[in-house]
Amino acid sequence: MTDVESSIASRVDCGPDGCQIDWLASPRIEVEDDPVAFQKFATDAGWGDGLPLVPPREALVREFVAASGRFPDELVAELPPRNGRCTVEKIAINAVMAGAPAASMPLLCASVEAMSDPVFNLFALNTTTCCVVPGVFVNGPVRHELELPYAAGCFGGDAGSAPAIGRALRLLMRNVGGQVVGISSKRVFGQPGRVTGIVVAEWEERSPWAPLAERRGAPRGANALTVHGCTGTIDVADIVADNGADLLEIIGKSLAFVGTNAFIATHHGAEIMVAIAPPWADLIASAYPGIDDVQERLWAHAALPVDFWPASHQKVMRENGRADEHGVVHLVESPEHMIVMVCGGLGNLHALALHSFGPTRAVTRSF
Repeated sequence: MTDVESSIASRVDCGPDGCQIDWLASPRIEVEDDPVAFQKFATDAGWGDGLPLVPPREALVREFVAASGRFPDELVAELPPRNGRCTVEKIAINAVMAGAPAASMPLLCASVEAMSDPVFNLFALNTTTCCVVPGVFVNGPVRHELELPYAAGCFGGDAGSAPAIGRALRLLMRNVGGQVVGISSKRVFGQPGRVTGIVVAEWEERSPWAPLAERRGAPRGANALTVHGCTGTIDVADIVADNGADLLEIIGKSLAFVGTNAFIATHHGAEIMVAIAPPWADLIASAYPGIDDVQERLWAHAALPVDFWPASHQKVMRENGRADEHGVVHLVESPEHMIVMVCGGLGNLHALALHSFGPTRAVTRSF
C-alpha cells in the first residue's frame, strides 16, 4: 500500500543548503501500490486526463516543493473558472502526476503566474467554445537545463521533458481550475494541446534577432517565458522564394484566412505568433535586420479585401471599423501584435503559425 497525498499544509525553511520541509499536516489517501489501480482510482476521482499518472507519493511531492524554493502553501494564483487556489503544493502534486521533472517547478510556477495576469484572460481561455490552449515559450539557460526542445520536432516528437511539463499545466487547469469538458469548458472540438500542453523553447543561438522574452522586456540572459493562447499550429511551406521580402509575403498572406477568430467582430486583442525556422530567419534578416520591420511586413501582408466575405459579413465589418478606407481588413490591429520567434529544424521550407482566439494578450515573465 502507498500513501498518496491529496494536499500538503506544510512549511519549509530555506537556507544556504537548500529548502527543508519541517512538518506535514496533510491528510493522506491510501491506495493500492499498483499503477493500474491508481490510474483507475485517479480517473474515477476526476483527476486524470486519460493518460497514465504517477502516484504523488509524499516523498516525491516533498522533493518537488523543495525544488521550487517556495513555501508549500504559498498561493501562486487563483485559477478560473472556479477560482481554485493554486498553491505551490498543488503545482507539485500535479507535476508529479504528469511525470514532469522536479527541476521544472520554477518554470511551472512562473507559467501559472503569467497565465493569471488579467490581460491574458485565462477565464476566457478555459471556458470558451474555441480550442485555444495556453502555450509556453521559453528563453534563457533553463532551456538547456530542462532539455526543452527548440530544434527539429520542437512542437511534437522530441522525447524531452516538454510534454510532461505542459501536461502538468493542463492537469492544474483541470484539478485546480475546474476546467471540465462540456460543463465549465464549452470547447467544441478541443485539441491535443489540451492534454499535453504546448511547451517550446526558442533557438536563441540561431536567431538573427534578440530573444523573444528580451524583446518583450525580460532582462538579457534571464530565464523567462511567454504565454500565448494557441488554437493550434498551421504549417506554412514554400519552395520558390529566395529572398526575405518574398518569404514574409508568403508567410503573412498565409496567416489571413477568413474563418480565424482574429477576424471576428472588432479588434479585440488578438495576437498571432509565427515560429520561423533558422534558415528562413537568416534569409529574412538579410532583407530586414530589424524585428520591427519583420513584424510590419507580416502585418501588412496578413490582410484581406473586405469582399472576400459574404455580403452580410461585409456590412458588419464596415460598421465595426474592421475594413479601412481602402476596403482592407487587417488580421490584427497593429504590427506589435505579430509575435515572432525562431525555432525548428534546419530542413528549411517551413514556418509555423499559431493563431489565437481573440480577447487575450501574450504575457512574459522572468523567473
